[in-house]
Amino acid sequence: MTSIRISEPRSKLSVTALLLPERAPENAAFLTAYLATPRVVPAIHAMWTGPEISCPVPSADLEGQAYARPLPAENATLTPQPGDIVLSYVPPRMWGGNPNAIFDVGLFYGQGARLLFPIGWLAGSVVAQVKPKERDQFAAACGIIRRNGACDITFSLVEA
Repeated sequence: MTSIRISEPRSKLSVTALLLPERAPENAAFLTAYLATPRVVPAIHAMWTGPEISCPVPSADLEGQAYARPLPAENATLTPQPGDIVLSYVPPRMWGGNPNAIFDVGLFYGQGARLLFPIGWLAGSVVAQVKPKERDQFAAACGIIRRNGACDITFSLVEA
């Protein structure tokens, strides 16, 4: 079973999330292709969604890539739960006229999350889940990121 290793040294974030290809096949395929090589993604605590560290995939990582195609909502949620890794896809021009599609990997670490944005409700795909035994450490590290501000998070594929 394929998993995603998620780490950030300053907060001591270091967790494994189990990929859910049987529940979100196209979204899992996107992440598997994108993470074929480890990626460092800029991250920041989300403004609108509650307890989430938002990791928007840089545009440069998407240009000309076969995996950068529209994604359906699979294993969809509007209210992510602690430990959910949610891939959100926003089509071009939907958010403030941005001509580029947006792919965002959301790390949800606490209760009360919701996918309500200035553009309205946007269902995201629960594509992976942090291992239950690692969720307390995940929440603590995400709280440190919230207090410290922007950071770079490393994502890599591992076999569980």
